[in-house]
Amino acid sequence: MKSADTEFIGGPLDGRVLPVPLGMMHSVPKVYRVPVPAYGDTPAVTLVYRRAKEYGPKGGRYRWRYEYDPEG
Repeated sequence: MKSADTEFIGGPLDGRVLPVPLGMMHSVPKVYRVPVPAYGDTPAVTLVYRRAKEYGPKGGRYRWRYEYDPEG
């Protein structure tokens, strides 16, 4: 399965670049959910990130990145 290194902005994964599996059309999914298991007294949660375009310095080409959605 192919994957693309994708940057995460905001939330607990801020600044990380992780491999995200590509879909049927060779693009990253619109919504990426990261399950976080329960630990001690902290309940299990699911972090929600939404896809957003990031344009290059000259504005021509773009690539996808994920932005944290706190209301997920």
